[in-house]
Amino acid sequence: MSADLAVIGLGPYGLPLAQAAVAAGIPTLGYATGPEAGPLSPAELRRMHATGFRRATDPAQLGRVRTAVICPPTPPGADGGLDLGQVEAAAHTLAGRLRPNTTVILESPVPPGTTEEFLRPLLEEGSGLRAGRDFHLAYSPSRVDPGNRAHTPAGTPKVIGGLTPACTESAAAFYGRLTDKVVRARGLREAEAVQILETNFRHVNIALVNEMAVLCHELGVDLWDVIRCAETKPFGFQAFRPGPGVGGHAVPQDLTGHASRALRMVELAQQVNNRMPAYVVQRAATLLNEHGKSARCARVLLLGVTYKADLPDQQGAPAREIAARLMQLGASVSYHDPYVPAWSVLDRPVPRVDSLYEAAAAADLTILLQQHRTYDLQGLSVKAQLLLDTRGATPTGAANRL
Repeated sequence: MSADLAVIGLGPYGLPLAQAAVAAGIPTLGYATGPEAGPLSPAELRRMHATGFRRATDPAQLGRVRTAVICPPTPPGADGGLDLGQVEAAAHTLAGRLRPNTTVILESPVPPGTTEEFLRPLLEEGSGLRAGRDFHLAYSPSRVDPGNRAHTPAGTPKVIGGLTPACTESAAAFYGRLTDKVVRARGLREAEAVQILETNFRHVNIALVNEMAVLCHELGVDLWDVIRCAETKPFGFQAFRPGPGVGGHAVPQDLTGHASRALRMVELAQQVNNRMPAYVVQRAATLLNEHGKSARCARVLLLGVTYKADLPDQQGAPAREIAARLMQLGASVSYHDPYVPAWSVLDRPVPRVDSLYEAAAAADLTILLQQHRTYDLQGLSVKAQLLLDTRGATPTGAANRL
């Protein structure tokens, strides 16, 4: 079976795109640029293979599609910016097989200007074709929200910006097969900047509510009640919840390295969010001390070590730093997570408990880091000797909340 679409990069952005494409009836070819780390379950992957998805091992197959979407991850680089290494590798792989009239779209998070100034030359030099004349080139920010069943790809508008108006329309024709609404940006840079604004909006607002959590604790104010009341305002407010840190694959961008264009608020937000694991450990040590126990040799149980509820993905999860800090204090750390069968911190395996209630009753302190649906928080709050809830998920008064 021939494929209409090639998804290059089968990670957190590529696999959900491929899943949406085959669900829309588009035969799809997947080409991996690195380790697969997508948010899909084995059952979802099996369904994809049964309905029009197949993996390519020969790069020559990439030259037989009408649309190619480049979407490997762009993790933080050593210089503080984003590492475009996998994007560059994907471009080289595609360029040697690129045919005229193909539509090439970049979905990876990148700084504005990347599609035109970085990706375009790689594709043109490797193929001998010219973007905007021989093939279409566009950018579309990925809007993946793993595990969110309320906002499906079909119901989530897609933003598209092309090198030329014709490039925009070609990309719009493709995404029109996946979603009910396509939004046309003025160009490539505008579409790239949409991704920055959306990602930074999340990180900045989480930082604000994390700072509020610290302040409210110091003032003896119930932040969770504050949020409950504030979110009744029908305008000018969107509720965010505090937590032990910020995980996920979308990295906030303050455009470090471009001093005249740096986003100071984003830099401050990163500092606030990066301090949260240490704050959680500080709160844990204080709670233990208040109950006549020391963090040294204390038995601490961590619940949920993934970055998001009900998913196995651990990318950027604050649980690892929290566990490391507790271990450095001399605590005996164990964990429970229905999605993580084995876990190591500081190159040492962390014991995984099977009997959750028994483990919570035996631990000096239980810390809820991720609110998986399988957790009976009412029961845990009764069984645990001491419970620190970093998600505000337990009944009021049943635990110490962040």
